[in-house]
Amino acid sequence: MIRTAARCAFIVFVATATGAGAAEVPEPDGYRLENYRAPTPATLRGVKVIGTDEAEAIWRSHSASFVDVLPRAPRPKNLPEGTLWHDKPRADIPGGIWLPDTGYGELAPSMAGYFSKGLEKATHGDHAGTVVLYCQANCWMSWNAAKRAVSLGYSNVTWYPEGTDGWSAAGLPLEDAMPEPRPGE
Repeated sequence: MIRTAARCAFIVFVATATGAGAAEVPEPDGYRLENYRAPTPATLRGVKVIGTDEAEAIWRSHSASFVDVLPRAPRPKNLPEGTLWHDKPRADIPGGIWLPDTGYGELAPSMAGYFSKGLEKATHGDHAGTVVLYCQANCWMSWNAAKRAVSLGYSNVTWYPEGTDGWSAAGLPLEDAMPEPRPGE
């Protein structure tokens, strides 16, 4: 009972945070370059915007590639020998591909290439197939990544702004994810 009430409260919170606040956020012409964890616009030109119900239907039909762009802290390069390093676990939408750090407003050439190659892998090279980009609620990373996918020639880009927060709040399955190795890893 408490668990159900908590889930309902979280769903209301996510709906309020991504719905009411988003309508007031104007869609910028370029990429968002800072303050990535903030309310996002309700729209993205050239991209279909979906909620959790539609994301679930697409996922269950296996009719799209799901791409997570949540950032991930890298293992520090100069850790002393014997230092333990634990990656932060990522509960993700099953079957998706995780391309961390590809939602920033500006990408280094190596990361832009990593994103492009990751989309090719996720979509099996089909630039007309549906690709769903997401992160978490109130996160500009997925907005930027969806915009970038359009600029790379993908014609059926879908943005799921509620991301794994909305997915989890709906009680949908999650699985532990490992990211695609970034350049230099």
